[in-house]
Amino acid sequence: MPPSFDSNQYKKGQRQGWDSVAEGWQKWWKTFEHDAQKANKKLVELAEIEEGDRVLDIATGIGEPAITAAKKVGAKGYVLATDISPKMLSVAKQRADSFGLQNIVEFKEIDAEKITLDLQGKQPSSLPFDVVLCRWGLMFFPNLASALTNIYQLLLPGGRVAAAVWSEPAKVPKLYTAIDVVTQQLSITSSSGHYTEILRPFSLANINIVKDALIEAGFRDIHIEYLNVTFDFTSADDYADFAKAIIAPIHNILANETEERKEKIWRAVKEEVTRKYSDKALGKGYIKMNNETICILGRKG
Repeated sequence: MPPSFDSNQYKKGQRQGWDSVAEGWQKWWKTFEHDAQKANKKLVELAEIEEGDRVLDIATGIGEPAITAAKKVGAKGYVLATDISPKMLSVAKQRADSFGLQNIVEFKEIDAEKITLDLQGKQPSSLPFDVVLCRWGLMFFPNLASALTNIYQLLLPGGRVAAAVWSEPAKVPKLYTAIDVVTQQLSITSSSGHYTEILRPFSLANINIVKDALIEAGFRDIHIEYLNVTFDFTSADDYADFAKAIIAPIHNILANETEERKEKIWRAVKEEVTRKYSDKALGKGYIKMNNETICILGRKG
């Protein structure tokens, strides 16, 4: 981050951005999580989560992989799911309640860099954790090293951290297709102040950045796996509706455009998706997108 970077202002923008798309996430969560479940299960598997474990899920969004972990730890376990967006957490809580997990998962609006343990309090949410999870959230932390150092302190000896980040843009068409078309249509180039923020979901595609930060924080036995996550849509229209509703950077940069301009841009998105990702084997108009995510595990020494 540049010397003049204002972390608090950045986090305020992140909170507002995710709050603005929470309604879209509520609409699309079944579709998204059906396809994303492969990543949720992989993180739970890598972290060796067992019945009775205490798990912290950071940047949980609409509740994953917290909900998948809660099903694993069962009634004897505990999951604390945190996020900076209260509206996303509201959706997450509704999801957890719908699965009957309200007595296992607790949701709190907390900054990942400021989670602390009050070991004197002896409250369930203030004791050390066996596992910390983070799915597609580390990319948005303004100070990764600080966040991972904090995570290290939240774990019991031998505790594990398991995280997933997106690969390079071209390997994540679910996000990048719409982002690429929108930035081209609006003539947003790499020299634009918006460009870095728009591409932030891919900022940790070089997994060595995360690996080095984990080692610096004190973690050992680093393990990395590459995973393909396939997202299917019944049509290009469905994909455009999905992207329009949940991709926060796009939502923000289109906010001041006219409806006519937006319609033209989304028409271009649909054309590009149809051209590159139509899968006739699934049926007429079907869209199939293979996306690369990178999972990384570290253990507390």
